[in-house]
Amino acid sequence: MAGIKTSLLSPLKQIFESAEPLSAQQTSYRGEAAALDAAQGAGVHFFTDLRRRRRAIGAFERLWIWKDTAVAGRLGRYLEVAENRAPAKFLIAAGIPVGLPLDEAGEDALWAELDRLTPEFLARHAKGEAPGPRPEGPSLLDLCRELGQRMLAHCNFCAWDCRIDRTIGAKFGTCKLVRGSRVSTYFHHLGEELIFRGLAGSGTIFFTSCNMRCAFCQNGDISTDKDNGQAVSARTLAAMAWILRMEGCHNINWVGGDPTIHLHTIVDAIGLLGQGFQPTREVAVRALDAKADRVFSFELDSGAGTWEGAFNVPMLWNSNFFMTGEATRLLRLLMDVWLPDFKFGPGRCAITLARTPRYWETVTANLALIHGWGEPFTIRHLVMPGHLECCTYPILDWIAEIMPDVPVNIMDQYRPEIYTDPGSPKYMERYAPMARRPTPGEVRAAYHYARGLGLEFEAVTHEKNTMGLRLGL
Repeated sequence: MAGIKTSLLSPLKQIFESAEPLSAQQTSYRGEAAALDAAQGAGVHFFTDLRRRRRAIGAFERLWIWKDTAVAGRLGRYLEVAENRAPAKFLIAAGIPVGLPLDEAGEDALWAELDRLTPEFLARHAKGEAPGPRPEGPSLLDLCRELGQRMLAHCNFCAWDCRIDRTIGAKFGTCKLVRGSRVSTYFHHLGEELIFRGLAGSGTIFFTSCNMRCAFCQNGDISTDKDNGQAVSARTLAAMAWILRMEGCHNINWVGGDPTIHLHTIVDAIGLLGQGFQPTREVAVRALDAKADRVFSFELDSGAGTWEGAFNVPMLWNSNFFMTGEATRLLRLLMDVWLPDFKFGPGRCAITLARTPRYWETVTANLALIHGWGEPFTIRHLVMPGHLECCTYPILDWIAEIMPDVPVNIMDQYRPEIYTDPGSPKYMERYAPMARRPTPGEVRAAYHYARGLGLEFEAVTHEKNTMGLRLGL
């Protein structure tokens, strides 16, 4: 595969140093770089120095978290890709030829072709084989892109299965979106689990809108506002991912809102990255507009994100997992690691708190799928006030019965937001029981219950919790 071209390696540097007249927007980047110098002088530190950041990236695999056997056993392949010792899935898919013309075949034939090629893909992935040369015709990666666009025409990305033609935009489904996608912001996220944030951050891209309506959503400003953020094309989105990886991020973290409803744009962007995409100066400028940490003067480093000369990065699906089996099958060929959120138990809580029917059946089915496939993932569960018996305990029981080997982050970060926050203009009285944080006693009870079940939770949970609680403390 062709390597990263030195002349295109640093579009950000070109923006800062170009002798060409700059627009007002581009000029602001220089001002922000000056602000960074002042911040660093005041003692604000980040991995902006290339040598320091390279040491941080190399130290990722030496973090204590990887000594935990459950974490290392479940997420080892993801770590290999993050450290560029193995190719990401999209690179493998880019080297497998497809045996039919994509634009002429019907959708059923496309799915049949995907099913036919999946065993070959999995065999190559299991062996860690180098991707083959890029086919002259379409590849399995191109097939994934085509299927994403076909699904959009009768949208069945998520479990609402609205079947709305989003390419036309005459009607709206649950997400209220048409063809376009919007990104609220993207940056080096230092607040994710250690296995994802490492030392250089998780390259997190936040999409707007969501297919659920959680009354307490901590990203409610973007999940409830479909017009938030910046409209992005697949090329702009690919540039965002490319920039984050070349700045040293350990992964590309697709999140929201929820990423599922933007699946077509995400798959298209990954397809571009698998074909040797590198952003032009114009595309880089557009991408920088939404970057929350653009004030930091990151250097771009080809060594941070290449495998045998090709762009390489693990793809992370950070989702509510309320998606269809078809979407999950497609993502299987592209996602190197998964971060499913599992909030609500089998009762009516998902309906009363998130207006989402069939939640338990959908999420457990998708979790069982990726577990059966042997995918690397860890589960997040948010402890909600007053919801131990109805949500936390049934969820932990299910995990212990079906997938006890999977690491679980039992999160204590719940706080009242939007409709559950009495200080918000959107507050609704019917959510008054949710207008508090969980007590330390509730969080400890969740930990004790998980330990009693023998779940693998302490390593990923305790390094991240906000209350500083440990069992026995």
